[in-house]
Amino acid sequence: MGRQGKYIAGLPVLVIIRPQKRTNWSYLVRPLRKHTMIATLSGLLQHKDPTSVILDVQGVGYEVLLSSRTYDKLPPTGEKAFLHIHTNVREDAITLYGFTDMEQKKLFLLLNGVSGVGPKLALSILSGIDPAELCTAVNLKDLSRLTSLSGVGKKTAQRLCMELADKVGELALEQSQAMSSKGSAATIPPRSEGFAMQDAVSALVNLGYPQETAWQALRSVQQADPEGTAEMKVDELIRNALRSLA
Repeated sequence: MGRQGKYIAGLPVLVIIRPQKRTNWSYLVRPLRKHTMIATLSGLLQHKDPTSVILDVQGVGYEVLLSSRTYDKLPPTGEKAFLHIHTNVREDAITLYGFTDMEQKKLFLLLNGVSGVGPKLALSILSGIDPAELCTAVNLKDLSRLTSLSGVGKKTAQRLCMELADKVGELALEQSQAMSSKGSAATIPPRSEGFAMQDAVSALVNLGYPQETAWQALRSVQQADPEGTAEMKVDELIRNALRSLA
């Protein structure tokens, strides 16, 4: 039996050649997992719909599955598009998942790693909620928001909160630092956020403020007096946040 490395449609594969009893040969094609898979694609947008696109890259059409939010950010058909790609390899299929930014790709990989959540449900979740709100919902253990997403029941929502709390917090912290470097206030809490801040956000939301606005107000308070904010109780945080919103 012979083994030979080849590339088919841009994907590295291992061709295992097995001689038969007769003169025929059969070719068993398996992905070469040790090789780097497709990470990005750039080409002409040949076709698009809310669940998938076909991207023409130098004459080869790649079908890429995506969320509806990614679809909304795509250019018109016939124009050039760029996607970050996750290559999902199984014994019977190689499936490509596309994202317009790395934040969505990272969240997709985190969601896909949760027990009971596969690629299909991960895309469905990303279609129903933006990354910042998803991070906040997981951090605050907002089961009602998570269960409002298609395909997410109470048990799945609980697993998301339990398995992703630290991981999403780290991703949120990365985004917070990136936004701070651009001179913007962060809108989602890092992993080390105290319960007082989270309780203050919940109180502001109950008062009718959007969650993103509540976090922006609290960040303004925190930036004005970092040391003092760390010692504030919930009611003090709320009062100062309301002053910043006035």
